[in-house]
Amino acid sequence: MKTSLTHIKNSLSVNINFKKALHVIALGLVILLSSSLTIFAQEGKAGKVNIGIIYPVSTNGTHAALDSNVFSLNLLVGVSAAEKGLSFAGLSNIIRKNAGGTQFAGFSNHIGGKAQGAQFAGFINTYGGGNGAAVAGFANIAKENSGMQISGFLNWAGKNVSAVQIGGFMNKAADVKGSQIAGFINIAKKVKGVQLAGFINIADSSDYPIGIINIVKNGEKSIALTTNQNLTTMATFRSGGKVLYGIIGAGYNFKNKDEVYAFEAGLGAHFFQSEHFRLNAELTGGSLQDFKRGNYFKSTFQLMPALRIGPHLEIFAGPSFNFISTNTEEGKTLQKHYVKTWDRKDNTLHGMFFGYTGGLAVSF
Repeated sequence: MKTSLTHIKNSLSVNINFKKALHVIALGLVILLSSSLTIFAQEGKAGKVNIGIIYPVSTNGTHAALDSNVFSLNLLVGVSAAEKGLSFAGLSNIIRKNAGGTQFAGFSNHIGGKAQGAQFAGFINTYGGGNGAAVAGFANIAKENSGMQISGFLNWAGKNVSAVQIGGFMNKAADVKGSQIAGFINIAKKVKGVQLAGFINIADSSDYPIGIINIVKNGEKSIALTTNQNLTTMATFRSGGKVLYGIIGAGYNFKNKDEVYAFEAGLGAHFFQSEHFRLNAELTGGSLQDFKRGNYFKSTFQLMPALRIGPHLEIFAGPSFNFISTNTEEGKTLQKHYVKTWDRKDNTLHGMFFGYTGGLAVSF
């Protein structure tokens, strides 16, 4: 009984001490906030401090949409004419003109004019233009942008971009003096930088597109027919700019009986270009399939000197270095000579070997 009373007494003591600690912390936060607001109010003669819940329930009241603030804190939605400092909103910041500070919103930031600072939103940022960073969970949409755009899905700049766009799915802009990086597609007009997409790049001019398909108006597109030392014959589409290009193709293997359907995709680059000669370097990944059991995967690096015959025809051939991983009998016997091989416990053969590739391409 005495032990139980002692335990209860100790528990009550701990709870009382914990409550006291919470009171001290709360009091400290109140003092800190009051001090910060006082400083903002003293230094911000050209602006105000706005604290509220949702327009017009705030310290600026119904006049909030006409006020310029040096600090804003709104539980749900904040509305102002301009912001010159920090803006926090549980849902949205709505700024009719320019924003010179940093905006944080749980859902969205909307700036009618220029955003000179950074924007962070859980879902979307919309603004007229800016030279800061815009980070959103879903999308950034601007008329023009000279800063960085990072979003989980879409970046859209109606005019020019002079920095970086990073989108989980898509980037869209007019002229780009920087880089576009997207999980699926980049769209632009003139690009002075790199376009990197998981699948497709579209531009009027772009010398350094990195994607499987690159539709560049002033670039190069070709259909090629190739074969290698194992009689895997491919029809491929090559597309890109003056330097970098993408490769995608399908074909047939004439040695195998079952695993005969071939697929490949990769990237390439042109070097030492002249009127009649250039060197093509390519890195590709491919497979042979019978669409049943078993796998055959191959990675290839190849250097192919190319001779141009006229404006639309090119003949090329050169050595390749290959790495394969296969667990099928046809895959294991397709190549006779290896530089090195090793087996795994799952009956998969890994091997490295030298080979060759040759073909011709028709450009358009």
